[in-house]
Amino acid sequence: MHLLQNLEDGAFAAVAATLRSAAEAPLSRRFVLAAMGGVGVGLMLGFGAPAEAAEAGGTAFNPFVRIAPDGTVTVIIKHLDKGQGTATGLATLAADEMDADWSKVTTEFAPADAKRYGNAAFGGAQGTGGSTSIAASYDVYRKAGAAARAMLVAAAARQWGVDPSTVKVANGVVSAGNRSAGFGALAEAAAREAVPAEPALKAPSAFTLIGKEGVHRVDNLAKTTGARIYTQDLKLPGMLVAVVAHPPRFGAKPTRFDAGAAKAVKGVSDVVMVPQGVAVLATTTHAAIKGRDALKVEWDESGAETRSTADLVAAYRAALAKAGTVAEAEGDVDKALATPGVKLVEAEFEFPYLAHASMEPMNAAAQLKDGAVTIWTGSQFPSADVPNAAHAAGVPPEKVVINTLWAGGSFGRRALASSDFVVEAVAIAKAHGKGVPVKLVWTREDDMKAGYYRPLYLHKVRAAVDASGKPVAWHHHVVGQSILAGTFFESVMVKNGIDETSVEGTHGGYDIPNLKVELTSMKTGVPVLWWRSVGHTHTAYAVEVMMDQLARAAGQDPVAFRLAHAKDDRLKGVIRLAADKAGWGTPLPAGVTRGIAAHRSFNTYVAEVVELSLADGGIKVQRVVAAVDCGRIVNPDVVRAQVEGGVGFGLGAALHDAITLDKGTVEQANFDTYAPLRMSEMPKVEVHMVASDAAPTGIGEPGVPPLAPAVANAIFAATGRPVHRLPFAGQSFKPA
Repeated sequence: MHLLQNLEDGAFAAVAATLRSAAEAPLSRRFVLAAMGGVGVGLMLGFGAPAEAAEAGGTAFNPFVRIAPDGTVTVIIKHLDKGQGTATGLATLAADEMDADWSKVTTEFAPADAKRYGNAAFGGAQGTGGSTSIAASYDVYRKAGAAARAMLVAAAARQWGVDPSTVKVANGVVSAGNRSAGFGALAEAAAREAVPAEPALKAPSAFTLIGKEGVHRVDNLAKTTGARIYTQDLKLPGMLVAVVAHPPRFGAKPTRFDAGAAKAVKGVSDVVMVPQGVAVLATTTHAAIKGRDALKVEWDESGAETRSTADLVAAYRAALAKAGTVAEAEGDVDKALATPGVKLVEAEFEFPYLAHASMEPMNAAAQLKDGAVTIWTGSQFPSADVPNAAHAAGVPPEKVVINTLWAGGSFGRRALASSDFVVEAVAIAKAHGKGVPVKLVWTREDDMKAGYYRPLYLHKVRAAVDASGKPVAWHHHVVGQSILAGTFFESVMVKNGIDETSVEGTHGGYDIPNLKVELTSMKTGVPVLWWRSVGHTHTAYAVEVMMDQLARAAGQDPVAFRLAHAKDDRLKGVIRLAADKAGWGTPLPAGVTRGIAAHRSFNTYVAEVVELSLADGGIKVQRVVAAVDCGRIVNPDVVRAQVEGGVGFGLGAALHDAITLDKGTVEQANFDTYAPLRMSEMPKVEVHMVASDAAPTGIGEPGVPPLAPAVANAIFAATGRPVHRLPFAGQSFKPA
């Protein structure tokens, strides 16, 4: 059995267990548990109305639903929306059960409060990630909406003297006979009704919003008009802006600085040393950056990472030649590979460091005043941010307030065990010591050169098919840096030397009787972190490119080969659907080839067929046909957008991107040298969804893993050569 099957396919699934085990981590034990509101908190369905919700205006029915006198329904969103559409999805669940008027539904982010707003997939810790938001909250928000509806019905029946069974609700209006009232008119009375412990939920056939086309996103208007407030837009009375001179090499530390020239810059008010570097505080961002440019800092680089990328790859390759720690083993892979008559296929894969490169770089505002800390930021992981901010400020966790704002992307960057940029903002505010709010701003160059990265990985795969073309053996060795080592996740999520996130997805879902997966975890000074789709970003590539190589060795069509050996009917389903919709096997224009890849991640199945052409040694991806099985679809438009975005995100990285080091210094700095996909490169994307009554699963990440191997397999079809190194940039591809 694959080690990850009990972890629901992702790094985040064991977060809560890790937090509960924080007793082994001196920093985390007291702070983290206090931030969670106690050990063992479950999914809250006690629908007591929070006092602060009432203070915000309107009547609170439970921690998730508030109704204003004008009938506006506010749905409290317990997960950060960083562009993935979570707010729309969760609001849809509650509004459908309420029979609310969608045009009067709005949202706001929940406060940091794990008791009420914990993530069931994290066992109660409050956080967003692992494509869990809808999957883990499906029943929670439906029950919240259904409870509010039941209370509105009860109030109307009482006021009108009718039997509750005669009361109807539709589009935000409650009616019985010739009486009717809007939600707002009934809200106060309804809130005094008994809260149903187990409100009746609709049958799916009665859904009016869930699964329906044309339900617009709640954030569209404010975002398109520029009204939405991100942390970068935040302005508070007396607020200063801070930028930090970070170490030029990872692991270096500031020893002394000369602030004279920096303080001479108009607008600069202070320069302070913090553990992360030297911060310049000013009245504007421009002045802070100018002050930092003028700053002189001396660094102690005795403990810094000074190797170049070539040095690291050489060290990884040496490790690849040695045995790793066995993560999974079935059958006798060595014997099967040595069986006479089998066709052996071998390949070594290389995957670079990758930056998160979110459109809104990291930022956070912090104010230390009267023994308390107030934070404003796109908080993806409040159950870590609260204790980390408290520790940095030297106050109890209950003295930390986090105001969550919308975030312009993350791709994992905002969910750190260390809460790096939040802690840095607190440290600067504390060092400044004036009690004013301080907004820390990372420029894109700051995050590109001093951030966190998807680790560098090398894979070696040896696999074989027998004389009938059946895959019989698969030996897979992964070499890479653990994203969990050194964090408080390590004690629970790294077992017997295996970081689960490094090898997830290596099995690929195919029936192979002799299998061995090994892992060698390397140590470098480069900070690493989960990146959108985590381990699946490299394991899916190695598996799916090898599947095409095995199909070719077996003399079989790649789609037929996958369908013959996929173990899971849902995986087969998306392969068939993508192939059918793409017209697999039908003639293509001259110079155009197809490739396919399929993968299960975060309990969602995705297959993608890519069509591309070669020109001047490069490639042009023209069309991507995706088939998705993510269980019951809550909002088709959001699912479609997530897959389309995943295609663009994955294609940009595959075509262009690598973070490289020159003697320990990151060589890329901005989008000129680390290019996201250009508009002119975006292919036509078609998304086909499998209708399903199964529970919803994740959709934020699963669109990414199949994209790069599908491109590689289309290149394979065009050139006759498999592609084993990413990115594709710098490689020349010529027709066979």
